[in-house]
Order: sequence, then C-alpha cells, then structure tokens
Amino acid sequence: MFQCDESFEGYPGILDGGVISSVLDGAMGNCMFVHGLATVTVEITIRFRQPVLTGQKAVASARITRNSHPLYLLEAEIIQDGKVKATAKGKYYEQPQLAHIVGQFS
Repeated sequence: MFQCDESFEGYPGILDGGVISSVLDGAMGNCMFVHGLATVTVEITIRFRQPVLTGQKAVASARITRNSHPLYLLEAEIIQDGKVKATAKGKYYEQPQLAHIVGQFS
C-alpha cells in the first residue's frame, strides 16, 4: 500500500504517469526479491486504465506469470478504491552477480 502524494502529480489531483510506471516496475522487482532472485528490467509495458488519484491510498501487487530461466515474465497492477487503475507486463533477466543485494531487502 502506498499514499499517492500530491507532490507526485502530473495534473492536479492525478498521479504522474512516470511515477505510476516506477511503482509498477518496483512492485515487479520486489516480487523477484521475495523469490530470492536478483533481476534487472529488460522490458516493461504499462497500460493506464483510469487516473490514479492523489491524496488517496493505492495498492500495488505483482506476480510471476512465466519462468524461462534466466528470463522471467511478470504482471503487476495498481488498485485504488477497488478499481484497477494501471497494469503492467514486464520481462526481467536474472543477474546472479547481484544476488548479494537481494539479502539486503529480505
């Protein structure tokens, strides 16, 4: 859960699209950390369905949809007031040399 702060507005009352993209990418990256994997983003596609309103809380979640080691496909979404506001699909590539960093987020 995160608070959509007004300092991140693109337009009055609406969260900036770049911030939305960062939140979705972060959710997918954190999903990989939870699975003990250090990855980097290869590709991400965002779909903005409805404006994410500032001054309100929203929830970001992510899940692995396909594992083709070392490439992983993930999906994420932001939900606010029970509505899907934005979705993402991403490709993440495992980087074993960064594995020591994963423990810092556990």
